[in-house]
Amino acid sequence: MEKNNEKQVMKKGRGTPLEDGALYSRGRGIEPFSVPSLDDYAAVVGEERIRKLEKLAERLKGLKILEINSTAVGGGVAEMLYSQVPFLNQLGIEDEWWVLQGNEQFFSMTKTMHNLLQGKEGKLSPDMTQVYLKTLRENVDIYRQNYERYKPDVVIAHDPQPLGLACHLKGERDKWVWRVHIDMEEEAFEANPALWDFVNSSGCLYDAAIFSGSHYVVYRWPFVKYIVPPFIDPLSPKNREMSFDEISKVLEKYGLDPDIPLLVQVGRFDPWKGIDLSVKAYKHARKEEKCQLVIAGNMAADDPEGERIFERICEETKNESGIHLLRLPDDVNENALEVNALQRAARVILQPSTKEGFGLVVTEAMWKRKPVITREVGSIPLQIKGGETGFFVNSAKKAAKRIICLLQERREAEMVGEKAHDYVKKCFLMPDRVADYLRIADYLVNGKLSDDSIISFYPWFKLTRKKTGVCYRR
Repeated sequence: MEKNNEKQVMKKGRGTPLEDGALYSRGRGIEPFSVPSLDDYAAVVGEERIRKLEKLAERLKGLKILEINSTAVGGGVAEMLYSQVPFLNQLGIEDEWWVLQGNEQFFSMTKTMHNLLQGKEGKLSPDMTQVYLKTLRENVDIYRQNYERYKPDVVIAHDPQPLGLACHLKGERDKWVWRVHIDMEEEAFEANPALWDFVNSSGCLYDAAIFSGSHYVVYRWPFVKYIVPPFIDPLSPKNREMSFDEISKVLEKYGLDPDIPLLVQVGRFDPWKGIDLSVKAYKHARKEEKCQLVIAGNMAADDPEGERIFERICEETKNESGIHLLRLPDDVNENALEVNALQRAARVILQPSTKEGFGLVVTEAMWKRKPVITREVGSIPLQIKGGETGFFVNSAKKAAKRIICLLQERREAEMVGEKAHDYVKKCFLMPDRVADYLRIADYLVNGKLSDDSIISFYPWFKLTRKKTGVCYRR
């Protein structure tokens, strides 16, 4: 029965985990997606960086990593894992990817927890916590046999959804790491002690946590904290170079006029993404410069809010002929290619999020040499240097003014785009950030650090918004 299931995954390809949650497992012959060769990456990032990465991987030969998240489709976590997992396996490090299973009730609860961690007011009800715990127990029953078979050395649980699995699966030898991708604030725990009690009941069992920026670090946890930003894969379908014909086909599919400048916002249909500001900014800008606005995204299995927000925006913009609200394909590869085409066709990228763990859509646009208009929130300031690699705004009118300027001053837009591309190449490409993950694994398995250590591989902590006496160790 298991072999038949595995064949089914291979046929369906990306985005379809087995009944036991496995999406990628080299040991079981489940390898439905891949990445280019190391030599191809060397051509982008340089031979020296890849050779150093190979030496690090050789030292960790035999290491087994397990990645667990809550969806195979939609969002930056899945986007990174589609490249990171096969890339690590190509380096000789066995890395499996399992996807948490749950119903709408469960994902409504975890979205509520996500929002609370990002500072939204409210609380988790007893019914919500029971739904969460029950669903985790059901997943443990599904996972246990494979977990005992695989015997991972390091388990990386991505975001809040799988956090509680450590209570049931963690053994004496395996190391568990919580990878926090969201715009989490310690102040949220201070304002909501019940939220802290619930999260810490599982979090306290972990051996380390990885945060995207120092201002997300939860200092009260008694384990090592690492600061590693997310990354993009420069050779993935979403980020590779595209031909004029490939881009034109996507524009034609959605009825977009290539002769009218495109303003593009890509991402989940989420209340934190600032879509309303993009719409207002476009309405102001079009009074002076002819343009069209594209808001494009798809639905993620772990985000039930998406449908409601999509329907609301559809209703509010139904009479606006210059606004194109696009629901992109669920097929991961097709979706990535269309996002790539839309971003490359854009004159300006909008991403005015009000909360953002990192904002990989910003990184993607910068890699494609596009000027980005965004808000100074989350870890976006780690990427955007205002006026140099992009622009910060705090209102629709200011965003419109910047749009008009960029449409009128094309040379300025191109200069900003070039600087943005160079900065991403230096800091946010997959090979370098995977090296950080391997160094963390090396620390966990072979080394010993004080539990109050905070390790940052680059001096991004200078951008912290917190006032603290904690000493950063590099």
